[in-house]
Amino acid sequence: MISARPGGALVPLTPAPLPAADRLVHWLRHSPAHSLFRAHAARRLAVLAYRRVTDRRSFGAQLDRLCQVAVPVSLPALEQAVAAGRPLPPRSVLITFDDADRSVLEHALPALTARGLPAVAFVVTELVGTDRPSWRDEAAFLLAHGGYARALGPSARPDRLGQLLALPDPDRRRSMHELRVSATVQAPGRSRLTPPELRRLAAGRVAIGSQSLGGPELRRCDDETVRTELRAAHQALGGWLGAPPTAFAYPGGCDDPRAARVLADLGYRSAFLTDHRLSRRLPREALRVSRVSVDSSCPRDHFEAVLSGLHPAVTRWRGL
Repeated sequence: MISARPGGALVPLTPAPLPAADRLVHWLRHSPAHSLFRAHAARRLAVLAYRRVTDRRSFGAQLDRLCQVAVPVSLPALEQAVAAGRPLPPRSVLITFDDADRSVLEHALPALTARGLPAVAFVVTELVGTDRPSWRDEAAFLLAHGGYARALGPSARPDRLGQLLALPDPDRRRSMHELRVSATVQAPGRSRLTPPELRRLAAGRVAIGSQSLGGPELRRCDDETVRTELRAAHQALGGWLGAPPTAFAYPGGCDDPRAARVLADLGYRSAFLTDHRLSRRLPREALRVSRVSVDSSCPRDHFEAVLSGLHPAVTRWRGL
């Protein structure tokens, strides 16, 4: 990498050092150990969890790589495999998206359609048709811009977002109100998908699943809130799509036994964690299927390390 000095002279820039976990992944990625990870991954299911598609070219390159080394599968194929007790093919990959972000329609759908690939988009129904950020994104922004809440630590503490996530849901809602009042600037909006656009996705082989009404941490909610979050979202999606959803993604990525019981009562056939693990090709529990987090802009080496299970394994080993 180079940079220009005043006067036009170019000087080399020293690349920023990689974090310790990424350095270990990079080293293992170019060692014989990676072949062992790849062999193990061939016997697993990789469910990729994207939040948004920020780099269309990089995302397209990732899809091209999937077509070369993996077997992309659809949500119905996974749910039929579970119902029949028949494992998916080796190297199966399911592509998913969270948060009803507009980039799924504008960037991901054309890339998927051009390659004939299926996917799943999970929706926080309270955000559909609005320009609101998710409450997690909003909280991170407000905390970075002077937001204060009595239930959280001093502004100098780096773990205040983690503290907010750990609060009981009524306290979390109260703290969000305090953050909005006290922050020096409000979080910017984010254009969300509308019900007709959800139908466009569904027509393009992107199945639509639920991610609850408002996306709270279900483990921090009381029983009635859990039921309301799941049932209200289920009803809204069924009305918009003309058919009830069959798949669910747990907000925040962690499951809750009470939520699983409600999902089973509502007829859901699959539910997904975000625990950065590869899953079994025939998941043991259809309502607890693992997913690995991936960024549409990550370099190829990083993407390969995610697919092989190397990055998830190192992340867990380092306790990140």
